[in-house]
Amino acid sequence: MNISNFSISTLLLVATSMALISSCSSKKGNKDVSSKTGVAYNDPYNGGLHINRQVKESPGPGLVAIEGGTFVMGGSLNEDLGYAHDNLKRRVTVASFYMDETEVSNADWLEYLHWIAQNFPEDGEMYYNALPDSLVWRNPLSYNEPYVNLYLRHPAFQDYPVVGVTWDQANEYCTWRTDRVNENILRQSGVLVDYQANSQNNNAGGKFNTDMYLNGQLKGDGIDGQNMPNDARPGAPAGAKRTVRMEDGILKQPYRLPTEAEWEYAALGLIGNTEEGNINTSKIYPWNGLGVRSANRKDQGQMVANFKITSGNNMGVAGNLNDGGDITVPVTSYAANDFGLYNMGGNVNEWVGDVYRQLSFEDFEDFNPFRGNVFTNNKYEDAENRILAKDKYGRPVKVPAKAPRKQSWAELQAAKNGGDSAAVGTGYNNDARGFDDEIDPKLYGNTTLVNNNSRVYKGGSWNDRAYWLNPATRRFMQQNQSNAMTGFRCAMTMVGNVFGPASNQRIKSGKKAKSNKKSKSNAGDSRV
Repeated sequence: MNISNFSISTLLLVATSMALISSCSSKKGNKDVSSKTGVAYNDPYNGGLHINRQVKESPGPGLVAIEGGTFVMGGSLNEDLGYAHDNLKRRVTVASFYMDETEVSNADWLEYLHWIAQNFPEDGEMYYNALPDSLVWRNPLSYNEPYVNLYLRHPAFQDYPVVGVTWDQANEYCTWRTDRVNENILRQSGVLVDYQANSQNNNAGGKFNTDMYLNGQLKGDGIDGQNMPNDARPGAPAGAKRTVRMEDGILKQPYRLPTEAEWEYAALGLIGNTEEGNINTSKIYPWNGLGVRSANRKDQGQMVANFKITSGNNMGVAGNLNDGGDITVPVTSYAANDFGLYNMGGNVNEWVGDVYRQLSFEDFEDFNPFRGNVFTNNKYEDAENRILAKDKYGRPVKVPAKAPRKQSWAELQAAKNGGDSAAVGTGYNNDARGFDDEIDPKLYGNTTLVNNNSRVYKGGSWNDRAYWLNPATRRFMQQNQSNAMTGFRCAMTMVGNVFGPASNQRIKSGKKAKSNKKSKSNAGDSRV
């Protein structure tokens, strides 16, 4: 009896001690514990698995959060003047994402050019390829010559949208912006050496790339800062540091062009017209109402966007100008829509990521619809040691994807040894731009002007009629072409969901979730 009581007491004491140890271990240094194994995260004694529970998702610089949802793509198109029938109505869902508050401006582009000149002074090709085509202003029967030399560089135009940029150039800017934002985050936090020290060191100067850094190929003397995270792996020397990982939640996801569906959804801004899960009123433009004039008392009758009012009338009558824009206007002109986005109708057309097809509405997914995928993988310089190949600018080299899904280990080994072609996915087409096309792709670019390099642009411009301000209208241009009426803005994928499930909000609060209903004025009060 006494032995039994002693044994039970001992077991209880041991259990209590273990619980206390586990509790202390989980609390020490804000460590967390696996709910499935009970093993502490971020603990060097069990392998140092890093799980960060403290990360709060936030947009990158210049972006606002766009709460996703369902909408009728093409639904705002109330007339089809060209009888194109290329955006017929279909209901889709767009996931929450981030989008630039404004169009990319001349000042933004000059920052890009300055960085190239500073970091690659001997590379004339890189700088030349990044220059917008200022000759887009030339017109045989118009005196636009001053804009050729003044529009991009004169301080008076610094907040005007950049034009003359191709779709290819816009994508290069997105890549550059991603790396500069992440580099700045790491330098300001002391994970990388500061800019002054970096300017004296050629190891990473001008060649910081997010993918290369995350792969461990940017580290060492002259690169590593004093505030690098501690290396909690077993066997690591005391005080050892490591580079930042994706799991840390410090670096931002890539900037990119928005998809056509994202752009149209964001331009409509129906969040200001919804209540309790219902859309009360539809829209034709990014603002409410059937017209293009303001209904507000203070500016009643004034144009709410920059567009060509009628033939020969770009801005209105002197003394009482309407939209006031002879050409473009500053990117924060007019009121923002209910998502807080400026100039989603007018000023300049904007590139989106999609390849143009007239029948895209027939071949589409109803969640995040997009046409334009060309699947690629990183090329390895040394596959055994996972060393990525890089180009002369320090960016990873991309190669066509070899298979639609993860290959087995045997298939990978066979590919290395030049084995059975069937086992390594030969025949897989990584270029999905023409996926499900009913027309022979050989016809594209021959019997039609459309091909795999035809890209969609939307939104209308300073030189377009009001019809093109409708978010559902769509046009196309070759991705290596540009004009004086087209610019762009960037987007970013939202990781997780900062808005959270509405049902969970109701359950936690015991009340109905708050309505998304916003002010229907054009004052831009509902900016995120």
